[in-house]
Amino acid sequence: MSASAPAMERAMVGQPAPDFEMASTKNLEKLNENVKLSDYRGKWLVLLFYPLDFTFVCPTELTTFSDRYEDFEGIGADILGVSTDSVYSHRAWLQTPRDKGGVEGLKYPLAADATKQVARDYGVLIEDKGVALRGLFVIDPEGILRYKVVHDLNVGRSAEETIRVIQALQTGGLCQAEWKPGQETIKA
Repeated sequence: MSASAPAMERAMVGQPAPDFEMASTKNLEKLNENVKLSDYRGKWLVLLFYPLDFTFVCPTELTTFSDRYEDFEGIGADILGVSTDSVYSHRAWLQTPRDKGGVEGLKYPLAADATKQVARDYGVLIEDKGVALRGLFVIDPEGILRYKVVHDLNVGRSAEETIRVIQALQTGGLCQAEWKPGQETIKA
């Protein structure tokens, strides 16, 4: 299955990330705690857009990032999953065991982009389907978008590569292809 997003995105690398406020699962019981970009000021944020709850590739991605959550925390990063599903759908999915296609035990919240405006702002909304492509955005502690990658619906993203990219960005230097922590940066 392939799809394309419109060219109306506002999310440009090197520019302030588009602001957002969405309902979230931060309080899973009451579902009354919104999440905002400003909540992550002072931290790196990995914003993970995915198409839909209760699908096939999505749980593999979200649980992989959750399983590496301590590694993200160790480099000063947090994660927020986002889809156009409701917080009620998110809660049901979070309460469904992994072996039944759920994401029970996820270590970060899911946000509900009910108006689809955030997916639109980040350039990942498939308008005619009302769902987001697999967009991954890294926002620095000052709110600047530093990295973005968008996948087609049928290809998942890599937590390992995301960690490596954040570590490379944190060096402030020039990092060659396949750079890994501990390696020298390029001297210009």
